[in-house]
Amino acid sequence: MTLTQRWLLPEGIDEVAPEDAARLEQLRRELIDRLQCWGYQLVTPPLVEYLDALLTGPAKMLELQTFKLIDEMSGRLLGIRADMTPQVARIAAHKLRNKQEVLRLCYIGNVLKTLPVCQGTSRNPTQLGAEIYGHTGAESDMEILQLMIEALTIIGFDNKIVLDIGHVGVFRGLAEQANLTAEQEHALFVALQRKALPEIAELLTQYQLDANSHDMLLALAELNGGTDVLAKAQKILAKAPAKVLSALDALQTVSNMAEKRLPAVAINFDLSELRGYDYHTGMVFAAYQAGSAHALAMGGRYDGIGEDFGHSQPATGFSLDLKEMVANSRAASEQKQAISVVWQDDLAQHKMVEQLRSEGEIVVYQLSDTEVTANKTLVKQDNNWTVVETGTNSRG
Repeated sequence: MTLTQRWLLPEGIDEVAPEDAARLEQLRRELIDRLQCWGYQLVTPPLVEYLDALLTGPAKMLELQTFKLIDEMSGRLLGIRADMTPQVARIAAHKLRNKQEVLRLCYIGNVLKTLPVCQGTSRNPTQLGAEIYGHTGAESDMEILQLMIEALTIIGFDNKIVLDIGHVGVFRGLAEQANLTAEQEHALFVALQRKALPEIAELLTQYQLDANSHDMLLALAELNGGTDVLAKAQKILAKAPAKVLSALDALQTVSNMAEKRLPAVAINFDLSELRGYDYHTGMVFAAYQAGSAHALAMGGRYDGIGEDFGHSQPATGFSLDLKEMVANSRAASEQKQAISVVWQDDLAQHKMVEQLRSEGEIVVYQLSDTEVTANKTLVKQDNNWTVVETGTNSRG
């Protein structure tokens, strides 16, 4: 192995340099503090778990994303978490099930994926998220949306955030009404995600559906846009099953709330948005920067979570990659200037250094023949140690 090869990291695995690391830590503290102000309790799931527990229920879909290893102590197969959301759901269902009727939890930690979610993204993101367990109403969906937008604003994405909202119940209800097989449903789902109108039309023709089901499924790919889309959908899908109409009503309720609570956020409704279709059960959403196709944060409702752990309950939440946000946000970290001090065998000096550090100041000892970047220096004047302005570099 050459010296250059020793520097290389695996593809999709990154490290964080001091400036970004300082910003990452600053945001971690600010965001967790803000989440706790909303009543969210911090939990810290383990980095590894027994694989069969880690991939229980909806988490089965993470199997290809999960690194696996053998536990030397038990001989059992372990998995390194690829997503913290299922772990938090397990904690909510098992450890905290009797604590309170509505449970708010937040989390932050590194995850590891065998493959990037999409080209150019990290395989070791820093995942931050928040979840509400035990409530099915639009109020909890709205709270999560507000919290996600507030988190993005703190990070520095305070201009031109676009919120894309859908509801998996619309497509799911129409597919059930049309009696689609699992294979047919999946093929149509894939085509809808690509908005491939000719392919969608061809598939629906092949399925030989009744005219009503055919027309409503065909219309889904074009039912996207502003709030007026919901009124349009009510007319086009008027003969849809009750669960589809209920989903549209839920979206209208959230739209009305968002108009008052998120007036500065552009909202787009997309009824063929089926992100997380395999495990989401209701509203799904993602936040974007205007003009970008890459989601900053995403989430949705997944009622019934925890059933595989013996305690089924409704839930909704969001998550984001904080490390990626730090790399992409325009907000600069406010770096506190250091105070330099020449090392001396002086007890009074050391006590003054301790006092300054306890007050939150950065105090760096100058070692012999070295320079410290600082615009302040701790010097002895009239027998007292005092901080004075000196410039940018000090030499020991």
